[in-house]
Amino acid sequence: MKMWKLAEDQKREKEELHKLIIDLEAKLDQKQKLELEIERLKGTAEVMKHMDEEGDKEAENNMNSIELELKEKEEELDALEAINQALIVKERKTNDEVQEARKELINGLKDSRAFIHVKRMGELDEKPFHSAAERKFSHTEAAEKAIELCSLWEDNLRDPSWHPYRVIIDGENAKEIIDENDEKLKSLKDEYGDEVYQAVVKALDEMNEYNPSGRYPLPELWNLKAGRKASLREGVEHILKLWKVNKRKRATYT
Repeated sequence: MKMWKLAEDQKREKEELHKLIIDLEAKLDQKQKLELEIERLKGTAEVMKHMDEEGDKEAENNMNSIELELKEKEEELDALEAINQALIVKERKTNDEVQEARKELINGLKDSRAFIHVKRMGELDEKPFHSAAERKFSHTEAAEKAIELCSLWEDNLRDPSWHPYRVIIDGENAKEIIDENDEKLKSLKDEYGDEVYQAVVKALDEMNEYNPSGRYPLPELWNLKAGRKASLREGVEHILKLWKVNKRKRATYT
């Protein structure tokens, strides 16, 4: 029952956040239009002021009308500003709740071995290290050498001073890619082969995306079939499925 409630709460919070974002975007658009209208009225008021100085009675009346409209628009803008601020605060709060819900999902599925499970982003895959050690060393040495090599590269991954990336321009955006000329990576590839090299590069890229400042692996909800981060909805649906299976099992044994 607890899992079901968590799943329902997460779905509701995600939907609420989506509605808030749409509402906020609409209000911001309305605010921009209002600001343009106020600028137009100010320009008109400035022109009318000069006409009023020349003693034009009609201009004076128009000036009063424009000043009144300008005051109303500015009051409307102030009200809209207050609404926008309230929406921003609410959006942040809801987003925090969604992130908290995602953490709860990760915690609830940390032992799952299903296709929706928890993956530690930036964690080094040890298998290529064992395969490389078996090719390079004797059978009696291989296991120990693999552990030593893997431990060494885990230390390298955690080292904040080591950042083997270069910046390229992709269209109008700058992005970081692995520097294939990095001495450590070149040496690793030459000595232990491409599989070990790719395992380190993959861990590096994950670390650089998920925790570049902390430089340690972080848990993430993962869709194994799709090979990507699982959406909150996928996690919720998986938990609901587990809950229904457990419910049927309990019903069978009662």
